[in-house]
Amino acid sequence: MSTKYKFGNPEGVYFVTFAVVEWIDIFTRQVYRDILLDSFRHCIREKGLAIHGYVIMSNHVHLIISSKGKQSLSAIMRDMKKFSAVKIIREIIENPIESRKRWMLRLLADAGEANSNNTHYQLWQQDNHPIELHPNSDLFRQKLDYIHENPVKAGLVAEPGDYIYSSASNYMEKESILMEVETFF
Repeated sequence: MSTKYKFGNPEGVYFVTFAVVEWIDIFTRQVYRDILLDSFRHCIREKGLAIHGYVIMSNHVHLIISSKGKQSLSAIMRDMKKFSAVKIIREIIENPIESRKRWMLRLLADAGEANSNNTHYQLWQQDNHPIELHPNSDLFRQKLDYIHENPVKAGLVAEPGDYIYSSASNYMEKESILMEVETFF
């Protein structure tokens, strides 16, 4: 089995990416982004997650993370994805004004049926592709810039600090929607 995409160093800082199955644009709705942010906050408070950079795009998430607690990053990511998936799927099912409900639930059910690890629905693709970074390296800065430039390249904002679902504002020392980000510089 390959170790290329694993959390090998328990004290390491990692760049991770995870996406919604079928690249469904779940996070075009604030309610789903807020659930994900709540999941981040829970993992920060209760599991020792440290977030050093992040962006929530319409169908995927990039993070730069490390662990300050006894739980491994692998376990934290598993729990975060499970918790957020359950809450988001429940919100989709119970939301009376979700216009894409039938379509999204069909795709999530198809993904769940195709995966023996699930009983019904699957929200997240299985992989995270963790890449270890050293905070003082060029690669760290490159990945952080990539995260912050994602909304600009997608045409959502003109400047990285204008996108509120990103850590760019934390690094610019502006008000942020996720104040718990631990910046490195």
